[in-house]
Amino acid sequence: MSRLLPDVFRDPTIRVSMLAIFAFGFAGAATSPYQSVIGIRELGLSNALYSVLIFVAAAVNVTVSILLGNLADRLGEYRALMVTVTVFGIFGYGAVYLVPAQATFIISGLLLLPVYNALNSLLFANVRARTSGMARSEVAAVNSGVRAMISLSWVLVPGLVGVVLSRSTSMLPAYLFASLASTMCLGLIALFLPRQSGTDKAATRHLSYLAALGEVISPRVLIRVIAVSLISSTLHVNGAILPLIVTGPAHATVGDVGILVGIVAFLEVLFIVVWARAQRNMSHVTALAIGTIIYVVYLVLLGFASAPWHVYALTIISGIGAAALISIPITYLQDLIAERPGLGSALISVNIFVSAGLSALLFAIGTGISGYCGTAIIGALAGLSGLALLLSFDRTKRAG
Repeated sequence: MSRLLPDVFRDPTIRVSMLAIFAFGFAGAATSPYQSVIGIRELGLSNALYSVLIFVAAAVNVTVSILLGNLADRLGEYRALMVTVTVFGIFGYGAVYLVPAQATFIISGLLLLPVYNALNSLLFANVRARTSGMARSEVAAVNSGVRAMISLSWVLVPGLVGVVLSRSTSMLPAYLFASLASTMCLGLIALFLPRQSGTDKAATRHLSYLAALGEVISPRVLIRVIAVSLISSTLHVNGAILPLIVTGPAHATVGDVGILVGIVAFLEVLFIVVWARAQRNMSHVTALAIGTIIYVVYLVLLGFASAPWHVYALTIISGIGAAALISIPITYLQDLIAERPGLGSALISVNIFVSAGLSALLFAIGTGISGYCGTAIIGALAGLSGLALLLSFDRTKRAG
């Protein structure tokens, strides 16, 4: 069976990290689709308070990811910090299930779970440290394989949780499932992840936390992060408008939304592998440019969808483009601070935060000017703007 795996995936660190990222994705996939239902409908949070909670939680996650990434680089290993933040997930999800109250939901959402979500960048940092010195194509293949495990969890988990809880009067057990998944993640990291030094501490300057933040917001890094975030914002725009277009202009049902999301997630898993292979023959920027153009075409066509079969036909284009946009930026962002795997991987969280904020702005502008279909086209234009900015600075770098 192991012969079916490329040599690079036989490494125990990489294999365990892939299983751990699946367990991490399981927790998110079990709760994210039902989080607003639980917070607003079951626990009684207002829409405004819930919106503020989500925004502040994302900001806390970015801050924690940068701080812990820099700390991990200074320590020279990631395993101890990963074990620590995983405990936050166990208690964060478990507290909401055991003590379902507004205060618990808020404390968990603002403090415990943002710390746990930093595990995402720490796992990628640990893998990055392990692949140091490997060929560029192998690094891209590993990052794509690890990222595919998150997509796989989203293929399997939301529907499974929905079926299990279909006759339940509460969706709170989703948080129990997430807590159990976090416990599994802890077991994988604590018991099976090999101990290793993540960085060569002799070769790495120790940065203060303010200096680490300064490196993240330096023009060389920040402008490229903004460019990638503009591209990634297209994914968030699609997440916001797809259900509205499907149940509106496309005249489909809410059930079709779940089916469409599952189809695209499945296609993402397949095409992430294809994009990893493609990067053997082209640069990360070239591959990301092609993927962006494909996804832009999808968004434009989505804006003109007027029948159920239109959105189903678009799942192929969406899956191909989305696979590029969720996998290729990981390696590109890590390369921006390549000598510090922890800090470089923290840029993944920065990208998620900035792209989500940009998509919220685009959604507000688009729906205010031209409705949901027009918002799809505005999102596509934002993606093209990000690509133009990225190509411009990439050209400048090569010229220099």
